[in-house]
Amino acid sequence: MTALPQTTEKKLGLAIDLDTCVGCHACVISCKEWNTGSYGAPLSDKDAYGANPVGTFLNRVHSFEAKQEGCNSQTVHFPKSCLHCDDAPCVTVCPTGASYKRSEDGIVLVNEDKCMGCGLCAWACPYGARELDAMAGVMKKCTLCVDRIYNENIPEEDRVPSCVRTCPAGARHFGDFADPESNVSKLVAERGGMDLMPEMGTSPVNKYLPPRPKADVNGTQSPALEAQAEEITGFLGWLDRTLEKI
Repeated sequence: MTALPQTTEKKLGLAIDLDTCVGCHACVISCKEWNTGSYGAPLSDKDAYGANPVGTFLNRVHSFEAKQEGCNSQTVHFPKSCLHCDDAPCVTVCPTGASYKRSEDGIVLVNEDKCMGCGLCAWACPYGARELDAMAGVMKKCTLCVDRIYNENIPEEDRVPSCVRTCPAGARHFGDFADPESNVSKLVAERGGMDLMPEMGTSPVNKYLPPRPKADVNGTQSPALEAQAEEITGFLGWLDRTLEKI
């Protein structure tokens, strides 16, 4: 079994804004492309254009219809990948030591040379973030693009996970949660960032910024949005109020 580090120097992870994610799946495709050509075995597909396609993905987007109190429902797009937990159960159950958490930055990785594809890590992960690559015979997971974020041979603006660089809505943010002055720490503090399934006790590093209520089909806005509209003054305020009446 693999031991977890007592502490990590950094806590690199993602803050995902559920308010701005549009469910376009650009992050899914860019993740698939980058990791298929990266340091590990390619993320394989079987019968990709046939009747029963099967593929390995490290990032997926789920869509839900959420009911608001007093309003109609709204669609929430929910991206999900490995959360790089502080108390990662996928690491401690690994019988070969293939799964491990790095002490320098907190990233959870898989040494594919040691992995025997037993699937215990997938059973232990409460988030369904592990996938067995059937063709490679090993478990795969999000690496936070560890081969990219430290790569000094690419422009500095590209030294972020591929999903972050690709997101057209700016819904994904990358940074060090151990630093209270980092961009992700400030976002979580300002927006009330949440853990996914905190009752599982895994202490996930990745955080979710909750979606804000939207107007219903009758044009009635939530109190929060009404407060925002009242703050707009001058010509833009007049334009905003005029468009609401159309």
